[in-house]
Amino acid sequence: MQNVTPMLARKDERTPDESRSSLPGGVIGFLSYWCALAIPFMLYGSNTLFFFLYTWPFFLALLPVSVLIGIVLSLMIRGRLFWSGVLTAIVVVCLFWLLFSFLSGW
Repeated sequence: MQNVTPMLARKDERTPDESRSSLPGGVIGFLSYWCALAIPFMLYGSNTLFFFLYTWPFFLALLPVSVLIGIVLSLMIRGRLFWSGVLTAIVVVCLFWLLFSFLSGW
């Protein structure tokens, strides 16, 4: 009889030097950006739209930064999706709120 190890019982066969996929981190960063964009609308209502009318390039520049933050944190935490999602959301919301506060002068 042949010794067969089931596929589900195996641990990660990658060596510590091999890189993991960056796609989940990028998706987490992208979703965190849109959640951070929704927060000013929830707090200040439709008046936020007039503010974004003149400052949209600054906030649009945060989109690739958010995706890169998600990728970097996901790779640093070695693929733990929950913790990389929480940390990415916190960092992106703080970065977004910092820019919003700076531009609005509050």
